[in-house]
Amino acid sequence: MSAPDLPKGQDTRTTPDHAPGVVDSQPPIPADLRAAFDVYERALMSDDVAVLDEAFASGSEVMRGDAAGLLVGDDALLAFRKLRGGVAPRTIERIEYRPLAEDVALLVSVSRFRGGGTGLQTQVWQRVEGRWVITAAHVTGRAQALDRAVWRQVGDPFLQGAWEGPLAGLTVAVKDLFAIKGFRIGAGNPAYLESARAEATTAAAVSDLLRGGASLRGIARTDEFAYSIAGDNPHYGTPPNGAVPGALPGGSSNGPASAVATGQAEIGLATDTAGSVRVPASYQGLWGLRTTHGLVPRQGLLPLAQSFDTVGWITRDGETLQRVADWCLSYDGSESTESVWGESGPDLPWRLRVPAEIRADADPATVAAFDALIEALASATDGPAVDEVPIGDLAAPAAAFRAVQGAEAWRNNGEWLEAHPGAVGPAAAERFRAGAAVTAEGEASARSSLAPLRDRLDALVRDAVLIFPTVPGPAPARTADPADIDATRAATLRMTVPAAVAGLPAVSVPLLTVASPLGPAPVGVCLVSRAGTDIALVRLARRLESLVRRTETP
Repeated sequence: MSAPDLPKGQDTRTTPDHAPGVVDSQPPIPADLRAAFDVYERALMSDDVAVLDEAFASGSEVMRGDAAGLLVGDDALLAFRKLRGGVAPRTIERIEYRPLAEDVALLVSVSRFRGGGTGLQTQVWQRVEGRWVITAAHVTGRAQALDRAVWRQVGDPFLQGAWEGPLAGLTVAVKDLFAIKGFRIGAGNPAYLESARAEATTAAAVSDLLRGGASLRGIARTDEFAYSIAGDNPHYGTPPNGAVPGALPGGSSNGPASAVATGQAEIGLATDTAGSVRVPASYQGLWGLRTTHGLVPRQGLLPLAQSFDTVGWITRDGETLQRVADWCLSYDGSESTESVWGESGPDLPWRLRVPAEIRADADPATVAAFDALIEALASATDGPAVDEVPIGDLAAPAAAFRAVQGAEAWRNNGEWLEAHPGAVGPAAAERFRAGAAVTAEGEASARSSLAPLRDRLDALVRDAVLIFPTVPGPAPARTADPADIDATRAATLRMTVPAAVAGLPAVSVPLLTVASPLGPAPVGVCLVSRAGTDIALVRLARRLESLVRRTETP
């Protein structure tokens, strides 16, 4: 049936019995549709998930969108509703009604919040088996001045960089582990922030960006003491995943990654110990570079585990990451970093190696997408040479890594933790307890057992670049079962730990898209090269991305 001519809206100030002060439009909304709308609105106010479920149509085509993104299908919407916490008190100030076809209607309503601000709801309703249900909805929330799950402090700018330079015009979200003169380091924990002293100097990694012309947008959140790769914070909330609504953002550089993914900054200044740059980059469809261990100065950086901690950057595109790496890793850019132009001047070999054991830790859908990408690269006339190689068992090195990391983390933070019992969330507390239990003999044995993996990787990247999925699969839903998240964490560490153990540069590039319960989701492809070739690695990654995009073009 074709849609009838849409009637011109004519607002009338009416005061219906069921909604005082509401403005309805002409023609009048059918009584049963208005009743269904009111039931839905009351369920929003009371966070009645069961009623909200009933208000939406069922099936794979139902949709809901907001500033975070689009959800399609029952599974995605159900997962989203599990995260709900109700809606701030508000009144419906105005409703516009348009019949679209027989038993199909459009409702657009304006919400006024008691705490200030307005929002907009747009819904397509359809009468199905005698009952009105929502088949599509879009919510425009009231403007939020500061998302405290993403930012600790923010400005426009927070700190002005040099007025000229190769990074001029770019803004930076700084992970809350770096020293900024006059401000405290918070480390993702309010008790730690309260007990900290203001920093006397600014970390070199921050100063480098400022001197290059970038300005600081603000101090972004981190998982507690950077001791997580999920991205949830029990004190400040979980930052949004800018690519997949309702999914975990990835940690511990969750704040900078979310700021970049949602367009609030162009660069995330972050750290990577066991994957804290690479994981959020993969989860949110971003570029993320873990630099060669020790290449970027760590003065002014609160440590987690010095044997593996390294500085990294997160961006939305390869060109921006190249600008940052070129500046911060060259003589001209860094005041304290040794130049890597010697190693990174020439291009890396156009030869890729797939570590079989890392690939095997990815889920089937990710393996299928990755294998298809490798096949496309291999079949391209100007594609790289690609082969698969073994690197050995990953479970034992991952366990040894956790032991060394835990022992160092406890040495760095144990005294403070003992002086502040109960100050950290359960997940971080459990990891610190495990670290406290590592004996000196156990730590020494663990360190020794990591040598074969380090030697193996050094040999493999001598004349090639490793390539594999960055993480096992798409970002887990924030409502995922804790046991499933733990399993994902274990598999993730087996994939991210090798580069950390070897101290090698690694870049995650958003090249894969995989189906997930929350809809299509990005998965990164990780490239690892020999130590000191960071600039050349980014250059190779951009070349690879260009080739992949070209092979995708019909």
